[in-house]
Amino acid sequence: MRINKYIAAAGVTSRRKADELICAGKVEVNGVRLTEPGYDVQPGDKVFVDGNRISYGGRDAYYVMNKPIGCITAVSDDRGRITVLDLMPDVEERVFPVGRLDYNTSGLLFLTSDGEFAHHIMHPSGAVNKTYRVRVAGSVSAVKLAKLRRGVDIGGFVTSRAKVDVITWNRHSTILEVTIHEGKNRQIRRMFSAVGCPVQELTRISIGNIKLGHLKPGQYRKMTRGEIEHLRSL
Repeated sequence: MRINKYIAAAGVTSRRKADELICAGKVEVNGVRLTEPGYDVQPGDKVFVDGNRISYGGRDAYYVMNKPIGCITAVSDDRGRITVLDLMPDVEERVFPVGRLDYNTSGLLFLTSDGEFAHHIMHPSGAVNKTYRVRVAGSVSAVKLAKLRRGVDIGGFVTSRAKVDVITWNRHSTILEVTIHEGKNRQIRRMFSAVGCPVQELTRISIGNIKLGHLKPGQYRKMTRGEIEHLRSL
């Protein structure tokens, strides 16, 4: 396998960025620093990027999880908090989360060993829609809904147009479904904060046409081949 594809498949970065790392002298194979991206990785090779050894098992894995509140979207944590991988003790493949959900946000999360797939899903220029179920305090006026749909400044960044539908409301709170294709840090919470509507609960319910379905918090399943191909086509 070509070295840039190997690095991407290991989940480090994209092939293009891998080429840049190689040309910058940040990739070593068996103790030899590479300067050109033409190397083909052989069985038994020891590959290092920025001094860290990476590996790719050769068989990609794809999972869908309902991430619960109270765990972090990470492979490990130096503060001892529960990670999404701690919830998958029987998974033998080396997987990592695609994107992130906040500690206090639940819902649909992909985990994979396929770096290129992950970068495709997360790339800012992509058109992968993500839908969230949001509960906010109080009511949301028509003016605020129009702002959310049009795009709001969340601190140096104006969001793109969003699909925002009110599902139900009462005098205490409003439940909405919001669809965006961007993935800025804490974007949904920042969007509602920008219009003066603090988020009380937040759950991601779909990515593309992949829905949370009947997965309970903490449960996960393998992604179907059809789901994988659908996401790759977006």
